[in-house]
Amino acid sequence: MFALARAGETESSRAYVAAGVPAGLANDKGDTLLIPAAYHGHAETVRMLTGLGAGPGRANDRGQTPLAGAVFKKEPDVVRALLDAGADPRAGNPSAMDTAKMFAKDQFLE
Repeated sequence: MFALARAGETESSRAYVAAGVPAGLANDKGDTLLIPAAYHGHAETVRMLTGLGAGPGRANDRGQTPLAGAVFKKEPDVVRALLDAGADPRAGNPSAMDTAKMFAKDQFLE
């Protein structure tokens, strides 16, 4: 499932979720399927997962959120998809806001 999310295989991922895999599935590090999908720039996969119940603001065990990863990787479509799904830009450690400031990604501070 994580390889599918990382690769942006939206329809394959959707089929697994429809068959019973939780949209908010997490691994032993607390990474949900949204984290690799967001980090690797797959806005469609992010929208599908959040639409099926994945929590857009859920942090992993290190306090990292999908939104902070998308900001770090400069993925505006993913950032928009997560914000539209209710992700909090101030959540996590570092938060998406902190990440934007740390790495001078000013376009995301708006």
